[in-house]
Amino acid sequence: MSIFSKVMRPRNGAAWVTGASGGIGRAVVKRLAQKGWTVHATARSEDELKALAAEAPDGKVIPTPGDVTDLARMKEIVSEITAQGPLALALLNAGIYTPMRANDFDAETAAKMWRVNLEGVSNCTDPVLKAMITQGDGHLAITASVAGYRGLPDAAVYSGTKAALIAYCEALAMDCVDLGIRVSVVNPGFVETEATSVNEFEMPFLMKPDEAAKRIVDGLASPGFEVAFPTRFELILKTIGLLPNRAYITAVRKATGWDGKAGRSTS
Repeated sequence: MSIFSKVMRPRNGAAWVTGASGGIGRAVVKRLAQKGWTVHATARSEDELKALAAEAPDGKVIPTPGDVTDLARMKEIVSEITAQGPLALALLNAGIYTPMRANDFDAETAAKMWRVNLEGVSNCTDPVLKAMITQGDGHLAITASVAGYRGLPDAAVYSGTKAALIAYCEALAMDCVDLGIRVSVVNPGFVETEATSVNEFEMPFLMKPDEAAKRIVDGLASPGFEVAFPTRFELILKTIGLLPNRAYITAVRKATGWDGKAGRSTS
């Protein structure tokens, strides 16, 4: 049986979700809990995690506050989880998005996205892999984005972090085949969250967090490497992405309305 056919169930152990206080992460935690999982939910705000736990079936969501940029805390959290039993499923979902065009480029803003979206994932991957390798079992999933297929305007840094995560998951999947660990990448399209509320353009195929959570949880419970949605948007972006560089850049500028538009400035 292919490692990508492995499906972890609540009977196999607990789940861990980062970025759990809002948006996709919050909705995924609630859906997993409804499916019978015991979910350790991580975000920086303990109060928001407690409120989330109160909305879930009794005892199914365990608030586990922490900042993904804190490696020591991430190791501590995984140790706390595995002290109670196996860690069967980890969804590393924490991420931030700040739109930023070339004329607005700011290294400090960029650094925050690199730190959370990449270093934060790395900080969580370390203890998760160690635990799952010891168990000889487990499913590691990481939330990237369809924005990582190729670069998009207003999102040089964000697209860069998500492209890196897609390649990161591909490489980890190759390494983990012989370790009994399934690796998945989750590539959502536009989801109605606090992060996307700052976008100044019409977002095609925009969906609610609950629908995105259903797609993710169902996808992780099915064979395969990538969980991507909405399907039509995924296919459009993958098809456009096959264009040569010059044609791709021209097509995306026209499609997004940036062609001929003066650079937006936040100043």
